[in-house]
Amino acid sequence: MTKQLFKTFIYIYMIAIFYLAYTTPITPHEAKILYDSLDIVSWFMRWGDDFIGGFIGLRLFSIIFGSFSVYLFYKLSQIYFEDRKEIYISTTIFMLLPGIITAIAMANEAIIVLPIVLLFVIFHHQKDYKYLPFLMLVLFFVHNSSFVFFVAVFLYGVFNKETRLSLLALTFLLAFIYLADGINLRGVPSGHFIDIFGLYAMVFSPLLFLYFFYAMYRILLREKKGLIWYISFTALLFSLILSIRQKIHITDFAPYVMIAVVLIMGVFNHTLRVRLPQFQTNYKRGFLLVISVLLISLFVTVGHQLFFLLDNSKLHFAKRIYRPYVLAKEVKSRGLECYNVIDRREEYQLRYYGVLPCRGNEL
Repeated sequence: MTKQLFKTFIYIYMIAIFYLAYTTPITPHEAKILYDSLDIVSWFMRWGDDFIGGFIGLRLFSIIFGSFSVYLFYKLSQIYFEDRKEIYISTTIFMLLPGIITAIAMANEAIIVLPIVLLFVIFHHQKDYKYLPFLMLVLFFVHNSSFVFFVAVFLYGVFNKETRLSLLALTFLLAFIYLADGINLRGVPSGHFIDIFGLYAMVFSPLLFLYFFYAMYRILLREKKGLIWYISFTALLFSLILSIRQKIHITDFAPYVMIAVVLIMGVFNHTLRVRLPQFQTNYKRGFLLVISVLLISLFVTVGHQLFFLLDNSKLHFAKRIYRPYVLAKEVKSRGLECYNVIDRREEYQLRYYGVLPCRGNEL
């Protein structure tokens, strides 16, 4: 990939992100945050709505944090790769992850966590340790599942004999356990273990997730384990263990896992280089297949409205987003100002469109 092609891709990519953020109605998750939360994400959403208004206003902070995350990942790739081509490809794959696309275009807490983690890794590599306590403090207050990060940093510090770092992480971990009344491990064995694999497949795309799993396992057995591996592997392990007993929210773990794209690229490049050119064909074909799937995912995500217009729109994956949007228009066209629904999140979505629940009336 050339520099000019990379710049062209970024330009087209940002247009697609703005289009997706501008045209997609408020999601159930966004509506719940907006009206039923007092965290930093809801504050940013209200600020954007007051500043610009509309769907793009609700998601303005996500686009800003997301763009910053892409820049930080580019800087991180420069640390891991010397070849400019590999830096461009690694960043491109990161940007094409379905989880990154939706995180940038839709309001969520993961896009706030991601740049904090990336900054932490970059500063640690540069041995600029004075910023690390501040970043951990911000993450402590911003993310409800930051204990995963603290566990990972603690383990890295112990195994790599970075005593100060391990003690710092342990301090935040103990504070988290104390203030949060411990880590929630309640529940009984249920069927959510298989679901977590489906969620990760959605975040990475199925083929890339399989290679991610392989890369994590390969590094565990054979290669040097850096800070990124500890963060990603710990988040993956915790999510799998917790999913046995309870339903997992993928946004709690995805920010820590998605940064492993640099490790995936590193393992792939190493696998390719140790083979003679005549034995590299299948690996290159597999790489092109993964890129093709990611590009198709981008097209489907950005152009999902076209698929919603099909006759089987009731089966559309975005029907929970569009149903309240269409319903609000129908209610207003009938001259009504209220409407009752069973789903609480759908009620929040209707509220955003100015349709409040009726009191004492069933419509």
